[in-house]
Amino acid sequence: MKFWHPFWAMIIVIPVMCGIPAYSAQASGSAGIIHDAEYYILEAQNGKVWAVEDGKLDQKLTELRKKYGTPPNIIHYMWDDQPLMSFGDPLYQKVRGYETPHLNKLAEEGMLFSRMVTEPGCTPSRSAVLTGQLAIRTGTWEIGFPIEYTGLAAENVTLAEVLSEAGYATGFYGKLHLGDTEESYPHNQGFDEAFWALYNQVTSLYNKIGEGANAIIGMKEELLAENPYQRDRTFIQDKAYVFYLEGKKGELAREWRNGSQELKDYKDFDIESRKRALSFIKSNAEAKKPFYVAWWPLWMSFIGEPKKVTLQRGMVGEEYQRVIEPDIAALRKALEELGIAENTLIVAMADNGPMTHNPPPGAGLGEGIFRGGKGDFTEGGVRVCAAALWPGVIQPGQVAGDMIHEVDLFTTFARLAGATQYIPTDRVVDGIDQTALLIKGDTYGRRDYNFIYQGPDLAATVKDHYKIHWTSNDPSQAKSGLTAVYDLYNDQREVNPIVVGGFHMKEPFKRMRARHELWKKKYPDRHHKRAPSYTGIANARPETIAISKPPAALKNLPYDVLQFIEQLDDLPYDAASDPGPGE
Repeated sequence: MKFWHPFWAMIIVIPVMCGIPAYSAQASGSAGIIHDAEYYILEAQNGKVWAVEDGKLDQKLTELRKKYGTPPNIIHYMWDDQPLMSFGDPLYQKVRGYETPHLNKLAEEGMLFSRMVTEPGCTPSRSAVLTGQLAIRTGTWEIGFPIEYTGLAAENVTLAEVLSEAGYATGFYGKLHLGDTEESYPHNQGFDEAFWALYNQVTSLYNKIGEGANAIIGMKEELLAENPYQRDRTFIQDKAYVFYLEGKKGELAREWRNGSQELKDYKDFDIESRKRALSFIKSNAEAKKPFYVAWWPLWMSFIGEPKKVTLQRGMVGEEYQRVIEPDIAALRKALEELGIAENTLIVAMADNGPMTHNPPPGAGLGEGIFRGGKGDFTEGGVRVCAAALWPGVIQPGQVAGDMIHEVDLFTTFARLAGATQYIPTDRVVDGIDQTALLIKGDTYGRRDYNFIYQGPDLAATVKDHYKIHWTSNDPSQAKSGLTAVYDLYNDQREVNPIVVGGFHMKEPFKRMRARHELWKKKYPDRHHKRAPSYTGIANARPETIAISKPPAALKNLPYDVLQFIEQLDDLPYDAASDPGPGE
C-alpha cells in the first residue's frame, strides 16, 4: 500500500480482534492459520506483493519436487547456548581460540542469519521450534530438572505430526528437554523413532565423579559421611532418575543402557545419536521417502576431557571438536554419498544465548557482541548463530539481515513439505512462513517484530531494529516507557536508552502490546500439563516405578503422596530468582 498511515494500524486491528481476518491469509500461503495480531498489520500492507511471490515460489517448489521425486528432506541440527557469530566468522573464532571448519563451510555455501532469534532458554526454545508457538502459549516457559512431573502436553501439535501427515518419515536424536511425562516423549509427539535425553547438560555431573569433585553436592550419599541428622531419605531420589530413552511410534519407551548414569554414558550418548541419525537418513533415502530429522546433541559435558585440542581449552571449543564438527562432517558426507544433498535443507543453529550467569568453571561460555545470555531478554539471550544450506536452491555466500524467529521454522518447513494444510487452526501459530527468505534471499523476510518473554512475563518487544524493555532494573522507567527504547544497530549492549529522541515510540509500542494481549484473550495461553513422571517405560527400574507408584511405606500418609503434583503450578514465580541481564 503506497499511502499507508499508522492510523490504519489501529483500524485494521478491529476486525482481527473480532476473529475476522483483515486480509486473506491466502496471500502468505497459510490459509486458515491464526497468526499473532501483529502479523496482520504486516500482511495488510504487504499481502498483495507476497501473493505474487508465493505464486512463483510454489512454481519453484513444484519444479524441484518433479526433479527429485519427493519434497525436500529437512534436517534441523541444534545445540545449546551459543551467541551470534560462534560459527561462520573466522575472526570471532580466532578471538575465542577455537575453529569450526565444517560449520564454517556450511555457512559459506549457504545463508548465514544475522537475526535468528529464539526463546531465552532451552526448554522454551525447543518447545517453540516443535510447536511453532511461543512457549508462553504452551505452558513450557520454565527450564526443567529432574524430577519435573510435567512435559509437552499431547494437545500440542508438533512439526513431526504435521510432516507425518504429509508422508514424511520423522526421527528425533539428542537432547529434548521437554519434560519427563509419558505424553511428552517424542515418539508420542509424532516422531516415528526417537533416541533422546530428557534433561540438559547438568546431568553430566550427576555421577560419582561429579560428587567426588564437589561439582554437585548432596546427591551420591554413598560417597558422603554418614549424616546422623538425616530423617528423610526420599528428598533427592536420584536413583530413580531417567536420563536417556528410546522409542518408536505406538510402542513403549525403553531406558537406554538399563539406566546407567555414568559419565561414559553421557559422552557416548551423542556418538550413538550420530549413528542412529545417519542410519535413519540412509534407510529413508534408499526407500525414496522424504524425511525430517531433529538432531539436537547434548554436545557439552561439564566434566571435560583431560587432553585439550583447542587454544581456548574451554568446554565450548573442546566440544565443538568432539561432537559438532564430526556430526556435520559425517552428515554432509552421507548426503553426498546418498545423492540427496541437493534435495536436503539443513538448518544449523543454537537454541539460545550462552550461559553467562554462573557457568561451570572453564566452560568458555562468554558473551558475544550483545549483552546478556541464557535466561535474559536482552539480545544476548535470544540472538544466536544460525545458517541454512540447500545446495542449488539457497544461493551461497549470503548473509541475511532479515529477522527470523525459530518459530518460523515450523511454518516454513511445513510449506516446503506441502503440509501447510495440517497446521492446526484452533490456536495462534506464531511462526511465519519464511520460504521467500530462503529461496529469494536477503530482504525477502516477512517478520519485523518479536515478543520476548522471560518466564511467564513479557519482558521486551522488538519492532524493526528498535526495542523496548517492559522489564527494567528501574521500575519507574519501565512503567513510563520514557527511557526504555533502544536502537539495536547502534546500541548492541542495550545500555543507552533513547530518551527525548524516542518519545514518539512509546505509544506505537504500547499499541503493539495491546494487540498482542487482546489476541491472547481470544486464544488464551495453556498451562503446564502435570502428571506422574517416567511412566510408559517397558524396562523401568523399581526405583523409577516407585516415583509414580509410591512404596507401601508411604501409603499410610493422611494425604495422597502424589497430590502435590497438582499444586506445583500454584507456587509463586519470582522473576528475581531468574538471571537478569548480563552486565
